[in-house]
Amino acid sequence: MNKDWRSSMGQDGTFARLIRITLIVFVATLLLHSFLYHYFPDVLQHNLLNGNNHSVNAEPRIVQARGTLAEDEKSTIELFENSRDSVVFITTRQRVMDAWTRNIFSVPSGTGSGFIWDNEGHVITNFHVIKGASEATVRVTDGSDYKASLVGASPTHDIAVLRINTRFQQHTPVPIGSSNDLKVGQKVFAIGNPFGLDWTLTTGIVSALDRSLPSGDGRSIDNLIQTDAAINPGNSGGPLLDSAGRLIGINTAIYSPSGASAGIGFAVPVDTVNHVVPQIISRGKYIRPAMGITVDSKLNRRLAEHLKINGVIILSISPGSAAEEAGLKGATVTAEGNIVANDVIVAIDGKSIDSVDKLFSRIDNYKVGDTIKLTVRRYGDRSEEIEVPITLQPSE
Repeated sequence: MNKDWRSSMGQDGTFARLIRITLIVFVATLLLHSFLYHYFPDVLQHNLLNGNNHSVNAEPRIVQARGTLAEDEKSTIELFENSRDSVVFITTRQRVMDAWTRNIFSVPSGTGSGFIWDNEGHVITNFHVIKGASEATVRVTDGSDYKASLVGASPTHDIAVLRINTRFQQHTPVPIGSSNDLKVGQKVFAIGNPFGLDWTLTTGIVSALDRSLPSGDGRSIDNLIQTDAAINPGNSGGPLLDSAGRLIGINTAIYSPSGASAGIGFAVPVDTVNHVVPQIISRGKYIRPAMGITVDSKLNRRLAEHLKINGVIILSISPGSAAEEAGLKGATVTAEGNIVANDVIVAIDGKSIDSVDKLFSRIDNYKVGDTIKLTVRRYGDRSEEIEVPITLQPSE
């Protein structure tokens, strides 16, 4: 009994010593590997990495001649080089008040793009780029920064005009093109400062025309150009150019859940810009032409659907207005409170009108003092369609 016990203990002791020796060898191996790794790393490297396969006569590879650039590449490069000096980078700051100290200080509020309009220091950008800002700085391509003042804006068109106290003698104003003859599919080029990256060029095509988006005053911006040229935050206010390098629009918005370009961008057409900007420069604001009528977008939709008509119902006429002089009639209200339509505008100069926003958009193509021809459907004893000339007056 005792002999078996001692034999078992001997075997257990041998097994324990074997385990201890194994652990000691393992730990020693780890320590040796760590020592070599830190002080002699080349010993552990594979032959492919330890420098034993160096070639004595290694030389850089011969560069293959590229040849001439393709014609479309040449034209794109030329367009960018000719146009970039007309584009500016705009940074804005906003004054805020410390809730505890009541001290007022200035903090950065945003960035955007713009372009040189003339040699008098006027710069065009989007209204939303400078909205709420207390100061703006314009940077030109030579790196010079200028403090800018606000000349005026038209929130309805998302257009703002800034001015800096210098003459652009070395920077050419962007050439003006037209937007009424644009075709879906033609090439367009956007230059701006996306994400604050200086003077970036993206290209695409005109994807669609006559698009609408909501504006800051509750109305919509109409006649927008839709493009697939990459337009990202910071591109706003920059120029959209045609292949001749002419301005055809101001990049104003993107459609994207993430805020980055998703292939759908919008630009205010240059015909609108060229109509609005001169008024802002000369008057400090844009005065919309008007007729002296009262209309309502939501009510018009309900009434038009109920009456099965397609047009804009004139709700009332302002006394002494151009509409009164033209003989237009407003709607009447029955004793029961029902609205009865009298005159419904269905077209302006032959172009159909199916909504209040479309009516304002069509009128915006004219100036105060212009005479337009309204096509009016008059309801009464009998329904008839008449042509009514009317001279536009300033809006109130």
